[in-house]
Amino acid sequence: MKPKRAKPKVGIAKCPPLTRSEIMRAVKSKNTKPELLVRSFLRKRKIKYRTYGNLPGRPDIIMLQYKAVIRVMGCFWHRHSCKSGDRLPKTNVEYWSVKIERNVARDRENKIDLKKRGWRVIDVWECSLKKAGWEARLGTRIKVAARRLCKGNE
Repeated sequence: MKPKRAKPKVGIAKCPPLTRSEIMRAVKSKNTKPELLVRSFLRKRKIKYRTYGNLPGRPDIIMLQYKAVIRVMGCFWHRHSCKSGDRLPKTNVEYWSVKIERNVARDRENKIDLKKRGWRVIDVWECSLKKAGWEARLGTRIKVAARRLCKGNE
C-alpha cells in the first residue's frame, strides 16, 4: 500500500501574476451561487422578483410587490464581520484594503439612497446561507417587509 502524498498548498498568493490575474478575472459579480440559492428560495415560494434593475447599487433581487430589494453580499468583498470577511490577502495589502473600504462605503451610500426612495433593503450575507435555518430567517425578513408595506409604514 502506497502512502498518500500530501497535496502541495498553492494559494492565490503563490501563483504567478498572470495566473492570479486569470483567477481574479473569473470572479463573477452576477449569478453567483449564493444569489442563485436565494432566487431558488424565492421561486419555490412563488415570490415574484426581478434581477438587476436600475436602482442605486443595482441590487441583485428586486421584489416590486413588497417594494423591497435583496442584496446578496459576498463576505470578503463587502467586509462582513465573519471570518471570511475579516481577513485581507497577504500580498498587496494596501491595494486590497483601499478597494474593499471603497466597496463598504459605496454599499452604505447605496443603502441610504434606496431607503430614501422608499425601498426596504434586505442584506443577505454569503456566510449566513451556509448556516442551518437560513431559509426561515430570510422568509421572516421578507414577511416583515410585506407587513410594513401593508401597514403603509414607509
